[in-house]
Amino acid sequence: MERSRFSERKPDFLLLIATLILVTIGTVMIYSSSSILAMERFKDGQYFLKKHLFFVVLGLALMAFAARINYMKLQKLAYPGIVLSLVLLAVLFVPGMGIRAGGAKRWLHLGVFSFQVAEMVKIAVVVFLAHILARKADHLKEFRHGVLIPLLSILFVVCLILPQPDFGTALIILTIMMLMLFLAGSRVLHLACLAAAFIPIGVWLVIHKSYRLERLLTFLDPWKDPQHSGFQIIQSLLSFGSGGTFGVGIGDGMQKLFYLPEPHTDFILAIIAEESGFIGVAVVILLFVIFTIRGFWIAFKASDLFGMLLAAGLTMVIALEAFINIAGVMGLIPLKGLALPFLSYGGTSLIMSLTAVGILLSVASHEA
Repeated sequence: MERSRFSERKPDFLLLIATLILVTIGTVMIYSSSSILAMERFKDGQYFLKKHLFFVVLGLALMAFAARINYMKLQKLAYPGIVLSLVLLAVLFVPGMGIRAGGAKRWLHLGVFSFQVAEMVKIAVVVFLAHILARKADHLKEFRHGVLIPLLSILFVVCLILPQPDFGTALIILTIMMLMLFLAGSRVLHLACLAAAFIPIGVWLVIHKSYRLERLLTFLDPWKDPQHSGFQIIQSLLSFGSGGTFGVGIGDGMQKLFYLPEPHTDFILAIIAEESGFIGVAVVILLFVIFTIRGFWIAFKASDLFGMLLAAGLTMVIALEAFINIAGVMGLIPLKGLALPFLSYGGTSLIMSLTAVGILLSVASHEA
């Protein structure tokens, strides 16, 4: 049945190449930034590299699998996916199940592995929204019959994410929801009213939690408390400054020598800036720009509304995370604690990002 409705075409090789280059850069820089830390903690300089390579292989396998299946089959997973997401988010608060790290309970304990639930939730939310908005396409001009149900569903998800706490992921999910509603044909007036309602709530959430307010104040003046709240961003900016145009050389950076905390995760771009300079950072940003352009190109060339919304949503997940991480590390916006897709160390983030790429390739390779 589906073979008669869809014909196959070549996958988007430019998107695939940009992704593979980013993963390769990430692998090299994770080893460079983590080897000394790994030796100090685990007496094995390749500890993080070995785990990362395992996640790369698993992620690429899932990407290949997702690329080969017809993306239309994902519609059957829309409701089970969002229900599973809600269950797993709730399980995080069960004593002994959720792992607290860095002040947040975002990881689910699974024996020898830990799983960051929010990474899976972002993909599940996109699939769910693409499915329900495509089904309600004729009613999206009406707020009650078209917008209200997806809005309430996503707000329920966000209400389980915020207490972790994970303000950054909640912000990304709400932004993607607004974008997908717009692309699906919702009234701009309805979206403007939603944005007007969300902004004061967001301001209250920032003011209500002292650490969020501290992040904002640190962003405005990191030198006010250079040894505590401003330490990370100052060290990050020093990395960019010391790297110059061409960098000090891969492996020769100083910030990873216990100056910049966890240099292989959220601040890996700072290490790239120090060791490969402006050129290295420019290449990374260019690759993300290419990825984003190709992702939206796939979306707008999709053969149906579900495929268009699916591709646009997944592209925005990765593009927004990349923008927030890059801008935060450069001191352009407050830090949010989000990984840099394909580059930062973190198994769940890498696997889910590569799975999203596989789905994008599937959308690109099928046409009506």
